[in-house]
Amino acid sequence: MWWKECKDLQEEIVAMRRELHKIPELGFNLPKTREFVVKKLDEIGIPYTLSEKDSSVIATMKCGKPGKVLALRADMDALPITEDTGLSFSSTHPGCMHACGHDTHAAMLLGAIKVLYPHREELSGEIRFFFQTAEELAKGSAIVIENGGMEGVDAVFGIHIGSILDKTIPCGTIACIPGPIMASYDRFVLDVKGVGCHASTPEKGVDPINMASHIVLALQTINAREIAATDAGVITMGMIRGGEQYNAIPSTVHIEGTTRALKEEIRQKLAKRIGEIAKTTAEAFGGSVDYTMDWGAPPVINDKDMALFAQDAIRDIFGEHMVTYRESPNMGGEDFALYLQKAPGAFMFLSSANPAKKTDYPHHNPKFDVDEDVFWMGSASFVAIAEKFLK
Repeated sequence: MWWKECKDLQEEIVAMRRELHKIPELGFNLPKTREFVVKKLDEIGIPYTLSEKDSSVIATMKCGKPGKVLALRADMDALPITEDTGLSFSSTHPGCMHACGHDTHAAMLLGAIKVLYPHREELSGEIRFFFQTAEELAKGSAIVIENGGMEGVDAVFGIHIGSILDKTIPCGTIACIPGPIMASYDRFVLDVKGVGCHASTPEKGVDPINMASHIVLALQTINAREIAATDAGVITMGMIRGGEQYNAIPSTVHIEGTTRALKEEIRQKLAKRIGEIAKTTAEAFGGSVDYTMDWGAPPVINDKDMALFAQDAIRDIFGEHMVTYRESPNMGGEDFALYLQKAPGAFMFLSSANPAKKTDYPHHNPKFDVDEDVFWMGSASFVAIAEKFLK
């Protein structure tokens, strides 16, 4: 019943989140964020190791008796977005914002550690707490794994706050779904190459803007005509850049986009066909394409037994009405997927969508915010899972 102690920590968890919200940092190098996390771990007294490859931290709690190894994860990185929330604790780093809730994830995990660590002698086994970088780049979990974080782990769990699944899910509801719950997410780059010339004599050059336009339209047919309607897949071009003068045809056009899929075979097919279609389309107009696929993370696939285990643990404390099960997955991505390739586990969602408090803006929006009243529930969920798994 240690989860009840999280209620008493609610104000402290909120305070930690607000301090982290002020100092958002990007990618792998999060010096101020790590300094804050380490300070809190030192106050608790739990041992930890610092990564030499990035700013990640792994805290380790050895329990009173030998047993299973449990891993609990929080990500810490932010986004290159200018905040527009008007909060009194808004970002102090221009052009950088915690617009995805990672500040809250770190604070909730710190809250769980503060409750669990004094009870370590009453449990069997070991808990590893991951404070991870670069989730937004789909690269941070790989470094935790390279640093040995998942060695010998029997189960791994994580929580994401916000309105990822649906902003109509009542605030404070926790969703835990067996099977595929989030998509793979990868980035592709197409550099379309032609021959620049004066706009008045296009016949003297090879127009990459024309080629890029045909490529963008042609890529949309992959989902429409090559992927079964029952297999989810997304191709989105998020950036297209080319040309500097209205009266000049440029030599190159740059395109970047993302793919999403719930099955690895669909993920691979999307990547293969993007390259083939872009190449042949460009060649048909006398140009060429340099194609790069920047592989991110595979689909997030929750282990059925671990998802049901987490549901039971959380239902024990919050009741049936606060735990929901949904069939439909989400096409967002998460590099938590890499942990699930190493050990069974589950990734959960904590709704903080509250229209009255304007916390129902989508993730990655300059106005994104979360309802602070539910923070203790995230910490309590970690505590309940740990207590049930290691007792």
